Amino acid sequence: MTIDNYWMQQALLQAEKAALCGEVPVGAVLIGPDGLLSAAGNNPIGRHDPTAHAEIIAIRSAAEQLHNYRLPGTTLYVTLEPCVMCMGALILARIERLVYGAADPKTGAVNSLYSIGRDGLLNHKIDIVGGVLAEQCGALLKNFFQARRKEKTK
Repeated sequence: MTIDNYWMQQALLQAEKAALCGEVPVGAVLIGPDGLLSAAGNNPIGRHDPTAHAEIIAIRSAAEQLHNYRLPGTTLYVTLEPCVMCMGALILARIERLVYGAADPKTGAVNSLYSIGRDGLLNHKIDIVGGVLAEQCGALLKNFFQARRKEKTK
């Protein structure tokens, strides 16, 4: 198992926890030079906060822990391609590397709809790897939404 697969598995665990709480199952872990800094799952419903995406929660937690709003030398693993808001946060935090699982054709801001962080238009460029454990990450989302649709038809 590669290091990227290992940390994506950890992000998947966070996504599964989010799903158990009725949240869209997206998970993120932020890794620093010495290992795990933070881990989070989506929580906008529970926190009554539209910005409470897994990536944002993980970044906020690590920044608070390190007493620094900049997080150079870190890697963020997330189960779903980040949205525009989350990519903006990664840029501002100076995240060095992003590894994501499933592509997001509806709101993806890395490859699907936009190229934030790799297009050279901003003051920070992120090393990006997509598609790590994409099948598992995508299946978790697909199964979650299928179950929700079944609940609504009952």
